[in-house]
Amino acid sequence: MDDKLSINVNVADRYYPLKIDRNDEEKIRKAAKLINDKVLQYKQRYSDKDIQDYLAMAALQFVIKLIECEDSNNSSELISEINELDQWLGSFISKHSTSSL
Repeated sequence: MDDKLSINVNVADRYYPLKIDRNDEEKIRKAAKLINDKVLQYKQRYSDKDIQDYLAMAALQFVIKLIECEDSNNSSELISEINELDQWLGSFISKHSTSSL
């Protein structure tokens, strides 16, 4: 059975037809709402721009946040790997220091 759903998503007053997995509908609608909210904030702050400018500024802000999250995740993975290596080295040193006594 095809579990695809056809929806129309409004982004910056334009509708885009999408065929999506049913499980992704809430996520996609939430993403569109976040974009629209950000575009509205820029419209209210900078009334002399056009919609393309607002979309570009919103995209830039969201991608900056994405990069920050990716950097944060990479740091936590690195810290975890360093901790594992530290435990392994500690175990290795304790085994070899007792065998040399």
